[in-house]
Amino acid sequence: MIIADKLCEIIKSELIKANTIACEQVRKEAEKYKGPFSEIILENMEIAEKEKLPLCQDTGMVEFFAFIGHKVRLEEPLPETFEKAVRDVYISQPYRYSVVSDPLFERINTGDNTPIICHIFMVEGNKLETRFLIKGGGSENLSALFMLRPSSSTRDLKEIVLNHIKSLGANACPPLHVGIGIGGTSEEALLLSKLALTRGFEERNFVKEYSLLEEELLKEINALKLGYQGLGNGISAYSVNIEHYPTHIATLPVALSVDCYLHRKGSFIIEDS
Repeated sequence: MIIADKLCEIIKSELIKANTIACEQVRKEAEKYKGPFSEIILENMEIAEKEKLPLCQDTGMVEFFAFIGHKVRLEEPLPETFEKAVRDVYISQPYRYSVVSDPLFERINTGDNTPIICHIFMVEGNKLETRFLIKGGGSENLSALFMLRPSSSTRDLKEIVLNHIKSLGANACPPLHVGIGIGGTSEEALLLSKLALTRGFEERNFVKEYSLLEEELLKEINALKLGYQGLGNGISAYSVNIEHYPTHIATLPVALSVDCYLHRKGSFIIEDS
């Protein structure tokens, strides 16, 4: 059985790490960047790690993706454990509470950065794999869903993706990690685009055609020259990752999600022993 307190402690540690320590690839790209605010960006990363302060004032809404083996036994429902971890971390650390209880009317802050967003996938085995994204508002607002014609080509897909990033990408604090979901239904495509953001920059789709499309889109997004913070210097995107799924003969959903230049995420695997 996976004990809730043990799982909670692992999540808390990973959340603090993701909020305060820039990952190696993000830091290396920042070290290459020589444009406006380059020294400030590196200094910010150094201070955040040393002082355990958040890398960004927008400490986001936390979104979990849990892959649970069919032999795994849990002491309590996963969303409860995840939510407890987020509440404990955001109350104990100097992180901004970014969640409001009602999206349209009073918009009262919940005061502990909960509730979370949680997606659960059943898989084979006795392991629980947990991935999470710390989604800031700027990057989340770039999310989009496009219902293309089923006869649309890769050129059509590229055109809508590039036009969207060209017109709004600077608002999401580039360089971006671009996640694209293709297929399924409308909501499945959006979920796939978020799942794509949990992939590593170097990971490529297992299907050759999608892998090539990832590389082509990355090259063309970088040719837009958004640059760091949208100021035209440095790369525009770290990586493009695509997740795909079968779809209805009359549809072609395409969804786009992005992460900001800090790319705050985490993952770990725990075994039910």
